[in-house]
Amino acid sequence: MASRRLERIAGVIRESVSSTILTRLSDPRIQGLVTVTEVEVTADLRQATVYLSVSGVDEAAQELTIKAIRHAAGVFQAALGRVLVCRYVPHLRFEMDRKFHTTLETLRLIEEIRRQWDEKDEERQNPEENGPQEEPRL
Repeated sequence: MASRRLERIAGVIRESVSSTILTRLSDPRIQGLVTVTEVEVTADLRQATVYLSVSGVDEAAQELTIKAIRHAAGVFQAALGRVLVCRYVPHLRFEMDRKFHTTLETLRLIEEIRRQWDEKDEERQNPEENGPQEEPRL
């Protein structure tokens, strides 16, 4: 379990990265809605992994957006250094967060199964609409 201090530092990193994306980056490769979903900080505060979700664009544009954000890592480091009061400013690593897309796909599959289940249940309740049924043989 992460300590309270690591959670607070992760929160500061999340806010700093979000604010930097909104206010300081003007790279045309950044498209769609970029959201910081999670930040993981190592116990020694030397590294932090920032998970990003990019919505509203296709897969190729998402990869291009992540590439542009990785290219601007120095801008994020400098902004973080101004707001984070620590001995070390963690080295930021940016990764695509696939959890969001996996969750959406899981929900879609559950909905599809629910519809199939409802259709079969409806067929069992209204057998006369499905054509003549054979009598069960004993």
